[in-house]
Amino acid sequence: MTSEHGLSFPGTGAGELAGQTALVTGASRGLGRAVAIELARAGARVACVARNEAKLVETVGEIRALGGDAEAVACDVSDAASVQQAVESVLSRWQQIHVLVNNAGITRDTLLARMQDAQWDEVLNTNLRGAFLFTRAVTRPMMQARYGRIINMASVSGLVGNPGQANYAASKAGLIGFTRAVARELASRKITVNAVAPGFIETEMTQALGDATLEEVKNRIPVKRLGLAEEVAAAVRFLAGPRAGYITGQVLVIDGGLTA
Repeated sequence: MTSEHGLSFPGTGAGELAGQTALVTGASRGLGRAVAIELARAGARVACVARNEAKLVETVGEIRALGGDAEAVACDVSDAASVQQAVESVLSRWQQIHVLVNNAGITRDTLLARMQDAQWDEVLNTNLRGAFLFTRAVTRPMMQARYGRIINMASVSGLVGNPGQANYAASKAGLIGFTRAVARELASRKITVNAVAPGFIETEMTQALGDATLEEVKNRIPVKRLGLAEEVAAAVRFLAGPRAGYITGQVLVIDGGLTA
């Protein structure tokens, strides 16, 4: 369908990302794995990025089992040379990167008074610097193509904070500010930049909290359950798709009403 302004709105069926290349960081597990698989279901070729290439075997294997095309790319997201090499490798194979999902993230939780410099640096370098490095690396090819979708995985911790997560909350709050600034810079080139801010989602990261803590958390959430990685992935798929061209600089909160 084409609007009166000449804008094309392709359908949002199983192949709305057909012919496109998506790069997903932190794709070996949790939200990153779910996002990579969901984008593949939408028809995208997926470059699955993680520090350890061996850990990407399951993600790449599942995408290929679905009939999709995927590549495992080993990369230290906090290292500029490693990031540039990863992006060049993907461009060499598939010529263009249409969708970037900055999902790689870690936690090193402890109270501020006990937090070591290394715990602060490691979290900020992975969660925030990594997103900066990958976004910078894909910006030029996206600008040349006059098209792109960049989605940053933030967190409700970046909106409201969380005790014991000063480093994590700072990285995610920084990612939200980064999203809004870069969205303004790239909008004229038809590149959208948005953030998704999940609440408590069923992943290995939340399971580490323990059953007692998780029950307490569920009682605080209006819908009385944790979210599913697939629910977050569905939101990323929409923002990555053709119908999201008028959405940029936004933060989509997916938290079961926790921050309502």
